[in-house]
Amino acid sequence: MNRIKEVKLYRAVSKNSMNIADATHDISEISFVIAEVVTEEGISGQGYLLSFHYNPNAIIGALKDFQDALIGYEVNETVKVIEDLSREMEYFGHNGINKWALAVLNIAMWDAWGKTLGQPVWKLLGGSYRPVPVYGSGGWLSYSEEELIAEVSGYKKRGFTAVKIKVGSPEVEQDIKRLRKVREAVGNDIKIMMDANQGMDLPSALKLSAQASEINIHWFEEPVIHTDYAGYELLRNRSSISLAMGEREYDCEPLKELIRRNALDLWQPDIIRIGGVDEWRRSALLASSYNIPVLPHYYKDYDVPLLTTIDKAYGAESFDWIDGIIDNRLEVENGMVYPRQTPGWGFSFLERELEGV
Repeated sequence: MNRIKEVKLYRAVSKNSMNIADATHDISEISFVIAEVVTEEGISGQGYLLSFHYNPNAIIGALKDFQDALIGYEVNETVKVIEDLSREMEYFGHNGINKWALAVLNIAMWDAWGKTLGQPVWKLLGGSYRPVPVYGSGGWLSYSEEELIAEVSGYKKRGFTAVKIKVGSPEVEQDIKRLRKVREAVGNDIKIMMDANQGMDLPSALKLSAQASEINIHWFEEPVIHTDYAGYELLRNRSSISLAMGEREYDCEPLKELIRRNALDLWQPDIIRIGGVDEWRRSALLASSYNIPVLPHYYKDYDVPLLTTIDKAYGAESFDWIDGIIDNRLEVENGMVYPRQTPGWGFSFLERELEGV
């Protein structure tokens, strides 16, 4: 028995914070909101979400609404908390910022549960200690050509075997030029992926896909708006490049529709948007049952251990954004990462980097 007695909230900013941009957003800050559940026995568990500079009062307000509601639950009652609090938040909608808040608390509970039992989360879920492929992500449209080449070359030097860059420039030819420069820089042994962040219309996406096939692009992520299921269906029928999507989804319904249309190659659940560990696994199991590999969005420190628990684990996305402000960073070797063997998620944010909210 290990009941929650307190929930603390913090904010932190990445050591690598910078101004960056993709096809749809200008990002002025790389920052995070952290929730920490503390049990009656003094065990703490943390969860975090990537907040950038967006709506800080909204997400912190949503978390504050749930602070008192979590008190008294056992740390292992992750499903019960989702069921109970989902009933409460139904008035304002199940999807959206309340789900983000519920997800980060769910992740913190899993951390505390693992620490209570002295086991890593992946062991609690029946996973195995095995390496997971990771790819170096970035390639922002705001980068100069020199910055782009420096980043992908740096990933190669560190042992990554795959890199992803942003596309969705005003002209398709500009994207092709950047992709060719990356291919020249990393050689033919490194996989290259491209991500439009929903920033293209269908004709442009078709044009880019056709031209990029000559550069041997591994997959095309979010070419068009995520609700354009017919567009994904058409692209998959006409393109030789695999299609990846899923990070914008709050439940499994879009995945079901994409499966029905045979319009997807890789499923990319975002552990925060989709609602936490339990919902991430539900979506992953659905994708796996249709032979669709799972390639989660952004949260490698949660995704690597979770990917060891499923049979269609394609890989995880890697940024260095929290590495300078946590106590136990994941290390990449030959493009692979092993899950941490310490209890819970195996890492915590450094106290000196946390600002109370």
